[in-house]
Amino acid sequence: MSEFGTLESRVRRKSLLSKVMKAADTIPLFKAGMNLAWSGFTPAGYPKEVPIALADHVEANNLQGKLKFNLFIGASVGAETEDRWATLDMIDRRWPYQTGKNIAAGINAGRIRMGDKHLGHYAQDISYGFYTENGRYDIGIIEVSAITEDCGLALTTSCGIVAEMINLCDKIIIEVNTGQPSFEGMHDIHMQQKPPRRAPFLITAADSRIGTPYVPCDPDKIVAIVESKRRDKGRAFAEMDDTSDAIAGHIMDFFAHEVKRGRLPENLLPLQSGVGSIANAVVGGLAKGPFSNLSVYTEVLQDTMLDFFDGGNLRCASSCSLSLSENPGFPRFFDNWEKYFSKITLRPLSIANAPEPIRRLGVIAMNTPVEFDIYAHANSTLVGGTRMINGLGGSGDFLRNGYLKIMHSPSVRPSKTDPLGITCVVPKAPHVDHTEHDLDVLVTEQGLADLRGLAPKDRAKKIIEKCAHPEYKPILTDYFEMAKKETIAKGVGHEPQLFDRAFKMQLNLAQNGTMRIKNWDIKIDLCE
Repeated sequence: MSEFGTLESRVRRKSLLSKVMKAADTIPLFKAGMNLAWSGFTPAGYPKEVPIALADHVEANNLQGKLKFNLFIGASVGAETEDRWATLDMIDRRWPYQTGKNIAAGINAGRIRMGDKHLGHYAQDISYGFYTENGRYDIGIIEVSAITEDCGLALTTSCGIVAEMINLCDKIIIEVNTGQPSFEGMHDIHMQQKPPRRAPFLITAADSRIGTPYVPCDPDKIVAIVESKRRDKGRAFAEMDDTSDAIAGHIMDFFAHEVKRGRLPENLLPLQSGVGSIANAVVGGLAKGPFSNLSVYTEVLQDTMLDFFDGGNLRCASSCSLSLSENPGFPRFFDNWEKYFSKITLRPLSIANAPEPIRRLGVIAMNTPVEFDIYAHANSTLVGGTRMINGLGGSGDFLRNGYLKIMHSPSVRPSKTDPLGITCVVPKAPHVDHTEHDLDVLVTEQGLADLRGLAPKDRAKKIIEKCAHPEYKPILTDYFEMAKKETIAKGVGHEPQLFDRAFKMQLNLAQNGTMRIKNWDIKIDLCE
């Protein structure tokens, strides 16, 4: 008997046991060009056995580039699935967010057609039938902890888009994961309605529940039940360092100031933090701070959220995904199951990222960009304006609708040619995901710029003063003064920019990072 129960004990609708098969037996169900919808959100709660079996089949039979699919998932999933599929040229279209070197390479080489979208919008739009010609999906592959007697699906470590896509799938394959404890009871599933919606999402606190623990499923659609014992291949996170410590310190000082001014309660407001090592480290810094009785309303819970719980200053957390690292995150979670389980609520993406509860709760949004410019336009997706990294994710859902909208970043990122690094505070963002209208506060290890109530030129001065690295402040200041002088003289100086020079300057810095030139005349010669 498995430590966590048998397949028979997890599948309580006994008629479905006649559909149990091995992952390899599902391969004849798949045809080239199919639209596939998966469970999963970040490397959490995604199907593993069937995607891996399909990849093995393609590799063994030299079908690379011949058996390709259109892949629709809530966000990224484990590298052993989609990134391997990208290596084997198995993906034609991919929506809306991904991680992995091979899939990113395929996107940027033009082999994979990716569409990027605010995740909250994507979740609702997929239920409207926006992304396929007929609005439907050939096969849905869903990882679950258990199936109830009335065919309710108890999901695993994420909700993703299962609630949104399940009724649009012609066939469904269920992977029942018996290799970990059952997450039954952690989820709050509210099935979204199409407009006009009559009922609000009555989420009045981070731990409010408005639905049921299960996703309802038509048993006649289920064509296969596959047992899985594979756990999520969660991402490893960088350790906290002086940079993330400094960023967290600036944010804590800012929160204390806002409490003193009466703009935040003593236990703050629900916190949201984005994906990645920097966000994870900043949360770790905040977990050591002076604030208690906190709550979290976010889309992803990462490793340092467990520090919040362990420190006793986090009361509850709502998320779409439990996106812990493979080690030590998940082992730590499982070893302290009773401590964490009852304090976490997992919600469908369309609810977790919906504007209504984010605004009602007054969520404090904190996310990391690639870079931001001197007027507070932020780029989260495209290096140099053209090279896709992962995608927009849910940052815009929270930054547009939060109570306080904060973006944090190192002031510089090291490059191969420059140990100090390329500036993350730039004259003009080459791609804009979040506009100046959506951001209140920008933070680097250098300092914090509170931009509320500031006009563009005042914002630029404060961002350069507070956020830019000392090596880059003179260059940015020279650019700003020149742009201001030339545009104001022409009567077009509300938000001064010299676009050709700004982009040439950034290109030069990116290609010749060691040449941090403080003499503007020399700088212009190099740019032109």
